[in-house]
Amino acid sequence: MKLLLRVFFLLVFYSFFNKTTHAQDDSCNLTVSLLTCGTGDELYALFGHSALRITDKSGSFDNVYNYGTFDFDDPNFTIKFTRGSLLYYLATEKFKDFYYGYAEENRSIQEQVLNLSCEEKQKLLSAVQHNALPENSSYLYEFLYDNCSTRLRDIVEKNSPAPFVTKNVLPDSSITFRQMLYQYLNKSKQYWNKLGIDILLGANIDIKVANREAMFLPDYLLKAFDSTTINGQPLVLYKHTLFQSEMVEPKSTFPTPMFVFASLFLLVGACSLLKFPAAKKFLRIFDPILFFTTGALGILLLFMWFATNHSECANNLNLLWAVPAHAIIAFFTRSNKKWVKTYFKLTSWLSLLLLICWIFLPQTLNVALIPLAGVLFIRSQKLSKIVS
Repeated sequence: MKLLLRVFFLLVFYSFFNKTTHAQDDSCNLTVSLLTCGTGDELYALFGHSALRITDKSGSFDNVYNYGTFDFDDPNFTIKFTRGSLLYYLATEKFKDFYYGYAEENRSIQEQVLNLSCEEKQKLLSAVQHNALPENSSYLYEFLYDNCSTRLRDIVEKNSPAPFVTKNVLPDSSITFRQMLYQYLNKSKQYWNKLGIDILLGANIDIKVANREAMFLPDYLLKAFDSTTINGQPLVLYKHTLFQSEMVEPKSTFPTPMFVFASLFLLVGACSLLKFPAAKKFLRIFDPILFFTTGALGILLLFMWFATNHSECANNLNLLWAVPAHAIIAFFTRSNKKWVKTYFKLTSWLSLLLLICWIFLPQTLNVALIPLAGVLFIRSQKLSKIVS
């Protein structure tokens, strides 16, 4: 009887062990893992990074496959980057080089070893090696939908035996792309970069994020892999930290955009009320600069919307205050012509309407721009009434 019980428990244990650790019972000596790197100080590193590591345990190779590389030495780099036509590449590098590069930047590296069979590992290795060939390695990068993280998700899923079943990893069912970016921008106190992103990126990033779409961020790809099963088995066999970064408190950003624009609003408001010669002289210089700068910015926003491949720059409601025509009217700020006065009157109404409807717009505008819209309202009002 004891012998039968022992055999029974051994069979149960073997069945469970074989079911949950089938990826280890292979003879190919391959280990496949997802690497997730922490955030950095620079804007390009602010949202982290993902790469795929494939190791031959016999020691013949330990490579990292990285979809986030581009040719910075391209003579047309700036033009291509601006137009959204810059090609990114799948690059292969030795793991030790990858590791030391991120460790030197004090960016953490987490590794999730994937629960794949020998056949699945071989298939995935062949896929990334084929993808890394010069004729196959390039792709047109899209920040939200086709980047270094989503490419890894897609290639692992494509070479898996069954579809991914992934639990929800979103912190909120109504969270938008912009709000997801805010998590990183606010945490690192990147308020000026946040302002730049809010100005440049239009209403297309204010839509709700689906669970799968959240994987455009490396941290959420990591969370998704942790909660993914294939044929009822967990995708991640185990995970560990390869390098733990030192905690560094983000530097306080001062002056903040809100402080700068609020101070400007108070200064311009005071000068608009005062009759001192110095105040009038200041405004004579300030008005052309204000309208030319906002107009030039509006022209840039139109260019990014209609003349580039950056879909996230489309439908940009910042054009309600950064009106391209301001760049022309800037040369007529002291004119008493009727059409000039009419233009400034319409601008003042538009600025006031924008301030009233601010929270109801389908696009989130940066709150630091409220005082700037107030400045445009004040100066437009004054300029529409100039008689001498």
